[in-house]
Amino acid sequence: MNKTHKLTLTAMLIAIGTISSNLVSIPMGFTKIFPVQHFLNVLSAVLLGPFYAVAQALCVSLLRNLMGTGSVFAFPGSMVGALLASLLYLKTRKIYLAFIGEVIGTGIIGAVLCYPIATLLLGKEATVFSFIPLFIFSSFAGALLGLMILTIFLRKKILIMADQSLKTK
Repeated sequence: MNKTHKLTLTAMLIAIGTISSNLVSIPMGFTKIFPVQHFLNVLSAVLLGPFYAVAQALCVSLLRNLMGTGSVFAFPGSMVGALLASLLYLKTRKIYLAFIGEVIGTGIIGAVLCYPIATLLLGKEATVFSFIPLFIFSSFAGALLGLMILTIFLRKKILIMADQSLKTK
């Protein structure tokens, strides 16, 4: 996949992520979770690589915040998740490791990075018993969705050209 195709696909994923944030969210107590963002992190990690995956995560997080559907917590978590998913996939070419990278990067490392801010804004109890479990659940749900869809697409040879072009680099 050449640079123009990667930029075009990145722009499309940003648009999908931003629009879907207004339409697809799951209310969970005091907050909502957005599994589509994590799905897009896995998709861009596998198809585009680290730079484009992180750019997609950053742009969707920025746009969601500007539209009022985002969260300050999405910035570090999504970018770390997209980066870790990309790096694990590039090293191994195993989609399930992109899934694991997204869950660890966003759900665990992202939650740890956001812990001080969340504690200040929400209080310690809400952070520990609501925020962190929701962060992990959201990343797990979206990454699992990404894993399933990518696996189906690759089996049906829908994404075979994209996957082969990544293998040649």
